[in-house]
Amino acid sequence: MITLAAAEAPHIDWAGLSPLLALLGGSVVVLMVGLLRSRAARHAAVPVLTIGFFAAAIGLALWQWDERGTLMSEALALDPLYLFGIVGVAVAGVMAVFLSFGAAAPREAAHGEYHALLLVAAGGMVVFAGAQNLITAFLGLELLSIPLYILAASELRRRRSLESGMKYLIVGSVGSATLLYGFAMIFGATGTTDYAGIAAAISQDGLADDPLLMGGVAFAIVGLAFKASVAPFHQWTPDVYEGAPTPVTAFMATATKVATLIAMIRLFDVALPGASNVWGPLLAILAAIAMIVGNVGALGQESMKRLLAFSSVAQAGYMLVGVVVGTQLGAEATVFYVLAYVVMTAAAFAVVDASERETGNDGGQGLVGLGRRRPLHAIAISVALLGLAGLPGTVGFVAKLRIVQSGVDGGYTWLMIILVVGSMISFVYYLGVLARVWSTSERTDLVASGSTAGPVGGASGPSGEAGPAGASGSDGASGAGRGASGLGGSAAGRVGPSGPVATDLGAAAVPAARQPVRVPVTTTVVAVVAGVAVVVLGIVPGPLMNAVEAVRDSLPAIF
Repeated sequence: MITLAAAEAPHIDWAGLSPLLALLGGSVVVLMVGLLRSRAARHAAVPVLTIGFFAAAIGLALWQWDERGTLMSEALALDPLYLFGIVGVAVAGVMAVFLSFGAAAPREAAHGEYHALLLVAAGGMVVFAGAQNLITAFLGLELLSIPLYILAASELRRRRSLESGMKYLIVGSVGSATLLYGFAMIFGATGTTDYAGIAAAISQDGLADDPLLMGGVAFAIVGLAFKASVAPFHQWTPDVYEGAPTPVTAFMATATKVATLIAMIRLFDVALPGASNVWGPLLAILAAIAMIVGNVGALGQESMKRLLAFSSVAQAGYMLVGVVVGTQLGAEATVFYVLAYVVMTAAAFAVVDASERETGNDGGQGLVGLGRRRPLHAIAISVALLGLAGLPGTVGFVAKLRIVQSGVDGGYTWLMIILVVGSMISFVYYLGVLARVWSTSERTDLVASGSTAGPVGGASGPSGEAGPAGASGSDGASGAGRGASGLGGSAAGRVGPSGPVATDLGAAAVPAARQPVRVPVTTTVVAVVAGVAVVVLGIVPGPLMNAVEAVRDSLPAIF
């Protein structure tokens, strides 16, 4: 008689998984609450619950701070890199929810679905950052990417938003496929998908110069460069950043950087340290290209979202230096820079969002005279841009200083020279923006400009003051006969037999007077809090630096 041994259930560390469960479980709760008919449930309860679940993820991550180990049969790591990823992504998520109050995207896509997608994307980012297995890493990448494709197109009545989602979907799919090819080739060369097993196979079998492994590493670099907006694989970034709703753009610009850079540290410095002779020079070249292309590309940009998109390309090059050097200091410097970047970018996008609500476009005209109209916003964007440029007294200066130190110690002095030159170039376009912000000349309210797109069918702009002509939004509030302008559009939209017809007047639109739109207090809160953090962490960086130093204990295999 054949007897079957009792199957032993795998051990599940529920405490270690609790931050991830808070995000993914919270998405289900938020989605269900969003189905309620009550306006208060959709407009108040859903965003408040979303903020609560992001805050819970941060709290649970801090609760697990001293824990070390693995999760889900060693698919995920429980270490400071993983926990830093959770905190960075959750902070970016809270910022995105605050900026979404009163915006058009949650209303048009439905509040429950919009906020649930934010939580699901954040969950995917956490998985991606904590993955120590090729399969888990790819699942995390897809889990974060698919919700972002939808969120980028969540302003359903605005052509540019739909174009943004489509471009992001196409280019992101190419990047994901390229990364998957690379992972498959690495698996073929080493015979394992576990990061520790890959590192052991390269060391023991002498696979550092294996053509199959080298090809896999090259494909993986290209795939990750697409996701991190590293030049020359950044072409999608300016168009998607400009077309997507501003809260979504802010979330993409910050949270995605956190997850991708931490995932790159774990992949290259844990799984592939034995092949550093292959990926080190390649990443160094990409970092140099990103610094040059990003800073030069930002020169002359009228749209603030496009300017910040090119700036993010350059910032990705700076952050990549810590991965390139493959040292303890390099890993710490990258994590510190990523967290600093979240704070600085949050302040900048909060002010851009407020200006966009007031003027109907994200061009430079909307910022002219901001210092007189909204001094708090002007101060916030000033310290944010100066921090991104690396001015002393801001957290951006401390972050760049640590990056430069790690690069010089790692033997990449030539790359640090490019970083310094790129930072000098960045002062040109950052100071150009600040000149407009603190200008005393009268502001010209142009409702449309060539760099922005009109709404579909006269859909409402970020303020949500008016709906499409003859059509109702998800709240059931119609805006018949009130053709209001959205992000760069003007005049009433056209209504066809089957509903609103897409229209993009672009430069053909004429200047039109419009009443100022009230900026939600939540947007001001994000701008002020983030702006204060940029200065405080620049003057007193010790606590954050001490916390980041815990990274050295989480990556013993590198050193």
